[in-house]
Amino acid sequence: MKLVKMSLAAAVLLGASAFALDNVKVSGDAKLFYGTDDQNPASLFDKGSSYADTALRVGATGDLLKGVSFGVAGTAVSTLGLENNLVSNTWTGAHKAAVEDNGWISELWLATTLGKTTAKVGRMSLDTPLAFSETWSIAANTFDAAVLINQDLPDTTLVGAWVGKSNGVDAANTSASGADRDGIFRDGAVFGTFALKGAYAAAIVNNTFKPLVAQAWYYNVMDVADAYWLQADWDCQLIKGAKVGVQYADMSPKGVGVAVAGSTDDSKAVAVKLAYAVDALNVSAAYSDRNNNGGLKVQNVAASGQSKLYTESYWSYGYVGAADATAWNLTAEYTAKDIAKLGAYYTNVNTDRANKAGDLSEVAVTASKSFGPLDTTLAYINTKANNADSYNTIQAYLTLNF
Repeated sequence: MKLVKMSLAAAVLLGASAFALDNVKVSGDAKLFYGTDDQNPASLFDKGSSYADTALRVGATGDLLKGVSFGVAGTAVSTLGLENNLVSNTWTGAHKAAVEDNGWISELWLATTLGKTTAKVGRMSLDTPLAFSETWSIAANTFDAAVLINQDLPDTTLVGAWVGKSNGVDAANTSASGADRDGIFRDGAVFGTFALKGAYAAAIVNNTFKPLVAQAWYYNVMDVADAYWLQADWDCQLIKGAKVGVQYADMSPKGVGVAVAGSTDDSKAVAVKLAYAVDALNVSAAYSDRNNNGGLKVQNVAASGQSKLYTESYWSYGYVGAADATAWNLTAEYTAKDIAKLGAYYTNVNTDRANKAGDLSEVAVTASKSFGPLDTTLAYINTKANNADSYNTIQAYLTLNF
């Protein structure tokens, strides 16, 4: 599912639960995803308007010796020949030669902790505001990186990271495949230098005032851009179940980034969110505003362009972080006991462009239910974008966890 869940990024960055293992633990999942749309001139369920894929991920974590942990995971994708009968397109671009089966080592890392400092090196998932692994599709992009985290200061986490390689697309490395729908991977999920020369990141996450989590991130994407991300999420004690969030981002192009952006202007965005949870119901409203200068989009610089802005849509990425975009998002999720988890999502993006390029109106409705280890989701999406006719999308997600 294309849902963005902003966590306390430092904890997710390290996958902290892996470090407490005494023995080797093996886990993974098998997925089958299907989608179809009636975007003109196609019809729902026509082979030419449909896409599908399967994926298998198997991983293990454990301790090599006292204080040293490891993780390894392999990912494989296959169409299972569906393109010959039911669909014409793949879900992901991680295949070789458009539809050829492919497999790769998606994680391979070592980590050690000394006092309150933890270091992790190797191939891993990342979850930071502007460079992260996108998990909504059938397979996720990962990075060759080194991460250092320190928690000596009270209620404070310091993060430093170097990202050297990635198998996701970026400003300097774009996918050539036109058959896939996720747009996450370089062709064949091949790892190569991230951007032009890699990237540095540094962050501070503070929770001194317990209802508030504040984080500040700085990125130096070598010869592409410097970027900042500030965020504060407040668990409001005045109204039980209410939460308030604020985000600010600034991306400044340099080197090849100026050519990509088409100018030297900074891309800036601000977003706010109000959320309320009671019993089985969660609702939220979010607003974001992007300045009309700056050609770099405020979104993931390492894959399809999903954004961590609160207003991000369910399915249509690349809009809320674009120049001159004013966006709204309304979300409602309800867990009907013994029936299903139901979701409704509305995103509206407006620009001042005369041809309405960059405008978006999207409504998505989902129903999710787990049957033991099997997670299932059915989604309906109605999309109107760039002043074109609206179209409908139906998707089915099956994930078997083990």
